[in-house]
Amino acid sequence: MKFAWIDLRAVAQPQLEAVLDAAVHARVAGVLADEEVLRKLPPTVVGVTVTTVSNRAEVDALAGTGENAVGWVDVHDEDSLNLACAAATTLPHTVVRFADPTKIPLEIVLAAADRAPGQLVTVCADLEEAAIVLDVLERGSDGVLLAPRDAGEVFALARLLEADSPPLELTTLIVDEIEHHGLGDRVCVDTCSHFAEDEGILVGSYSTGFILCCSETHPLPYMPTRPFRVNAGALHSYVLGPGNRTNYLSELRSGGTTLAVNAEGKTRRVLIGRAKLESRPLLTITARSADDVAVSLTVQDDWHVRVLGPGGKVRNVTELRRGDELLGYLATDQRHVGIPIGEFCRES
Repeated sequence: MKFAWIDLRAVAQPQLEAVLDAAVHARVAGVLADEEVLRKLPPTVVGVTVTTVSNRAEVDALAGTGENAVGWVDVHDEDSLNLACAAATTLPHTVVRFADPTKIPLEIVLAAADRAPGQLVTVCADLEEAAIVLDVLERGSDGVLLAPRDAGEVFALARLLEADSPPLELTTLIVDEIEHHGLGDRVCVDTCSHFAEDEGILVGSYSTGFILCCSETHPLPYMPTRPFRVNAGALHSYVLGPGNRTNYLSELRSGGTTLAVNAEGKTRRVLIGRAKLESRPLLTITARSADDVAVSLTVQDDWHVRVLGPGGKVRNVTELRRGDELLGYLATDQRHVGIPIGEFCRES
């Protein structure tokens, strides 16, 4: 799990007490501070003491001091980068501050320490950099160290760490009916990511039920594959996004995020490159869960539009028949502006 440390040493004195209080309430993993401040910390806050290392001998010596050893490396050239790699593969915790604004040196340290048991903490200048650092090489730094300007940034950092994408418990749905319609507007979601063959996004006409729509990673006649795209459904449809929030497909925009989901329920956030709306013939799939919960999805009426079944089986929507199995997700909460809410609501 990703974590954050707060560096109180660089916090302006008028903000220090408020930042420390925020760190307590936000349950940050630890704080760096001067000895005088550390002595006053409440028992619920872990005080972190770092030791600057400048050569391999110092790294080895620090490694022998125990499981709480924290080394600090300033990376500004090739030698210090090599030292950071050595520390990250040797020490229980390594804090690295990079002079280079690019993330290439961080990528090198992450690659060097990929199988090491220790944890890497990267110093970040602001929240924007923290968000980037947590995702570098898809693995990201184990932790981030930030000197917040005020208490608000502490809580914002905590929310950033909560943005991990937990798995979903998918369910098997049985096709009950296929109904063909005339023209309507459908949305293709083009992302900035390469989907796996058993991966797509969850879309549905009702906020309580979604069907796993397949990405265009599989071969198609007359056209190349587009592994970044999901032909998702009619513009009114809900799409399940990060944080258990939904959006209408019509609301998706370039620069936003949505949730990629695979056949085992594993999820990840993906960046939207664009959402393309066009008029096409439509059909509606109605399916039911074992508990007789109805799930509806309206999609383009075309053979190359696909949904996923158990085990990642690819099904063309125009070939679906009653009794076919699909993968879906049932959400028990109703929605208001995409947010789960416990109120009465009937959709049909």
